[in-house]
Amino acid sequence: MERWILAALRHHRFFALAELNQKIGELLEKLNHRPFRKREGTRASLFAELDRPALQPLPAERYVIASWKTVRANIDYHVEVDRHYYSVPYQLAGQQMEARFTATTVEIFHLGKRVASHRRSSAAYQHTVIREHMPKSHQAHLEWTPSRLIHWAETAVGQATAQVVRTILDSRPHPEMGYRACLGIMSLGKAYVTAAITAAGIAASPTGIPAAGIRARPAAKSVTAACGCYFPGCDTCDWPPTRLEGLHTIAGLLPCRPP
Repeated sequence: MERWILAALRHHRFFALAELNQKIGELLEKLNHRPFRKREGTRASLFAELDRPALQPLPAERYVIASWKTVRANIDYHVEVDRHYYSVPYQLAGQQMEARFTATTVEIFHLGKRVASHRRSSAAYQHTVIREHMPKSHQAHLEWTPSRLIHWAETAVGQATAQVVRTILDSRPHPEMGYRACLGIMSLGKAYVTAAITAAGIAASPTGIPAAGIRARPAAKSVTAACGCYFPGCDTCDWPPTRLEGLHTIAGLLPCRPP
């Protein structure tokens, strides 16, 4: 077929690609309807009789070239594909899987079943996380951001506690590492009056300014680290005794003695 068309065009000169394609289409149509020499019919008639009835609809999506890679989920339930980390269900941490990735999508398969699908990212050494892949304890932290923690401290307690929250977040290599300590400070609001938390925040602030009735101590990176036991029921400060228990451990700090 190719040789027949080229032979027919060998004496023609074309000045545009569209003109050449048009001529090839005319010759191809002529060739398809040209009778066979040793059998009945033409290429067009055989196509209509044999091939057309067997044709299937084209796929809804275009074929996409993909690459495959064997990966293993780390203890943080992420796999690495092209220097980016994608999450998988946390139950698969440590398991070997197969990653299929295209220019736009990354899919993770475990034992032949797709367990994760992400939009591909070109950000090197960053993480793409799906909330449902995280344990419940980790999902709770997603509801909080540094700005929200600081806003809570400012509005619910005061500037001193907000400054302590800023100090905690700034002192960690990543702000998320300080979430546990900040959320622990927030939990104090369920058991202690705002005045007590505010006084502790003043004592813990970088300025080291003591609050009324509280012994001043060096500035620290958490409320409990600076004031230790500055809460009702503690015998190291001037608050009146109450039935509340002492402050429990936050961020690895020692608890207070109960009254």
